[in-house]
Amino acid sequence: MVCLSCGVPKKVRELMKELQAVGFRQIPGGGKGSHRKFVHERFAGAVTLSGAEGADAKVYQEKQTKRAIEEVQP
Repeated sequence: MVCLSCGVPKKVRELMKELQAVGFRQIPGGGKGSHRKFVHERFAGAVTLSGAEGADAKVYQEKQTKRAIEEVQP
């Protein structure tokens, strides 16, 4: 999430690492251009992250990633 005190967003690469740390895997060829899709056996659908790995993540991407991680954790 965005650091509320400093207002600095996470990078797309950080969101990717967080998803992979809880068992999401990237679908090969799962997106066009800079889009990447991540799936998990306990998550209905997929999490799509767009943007270069070093780009600042959008607020909606951070929220979607957080919800997906919360949903798959026991």
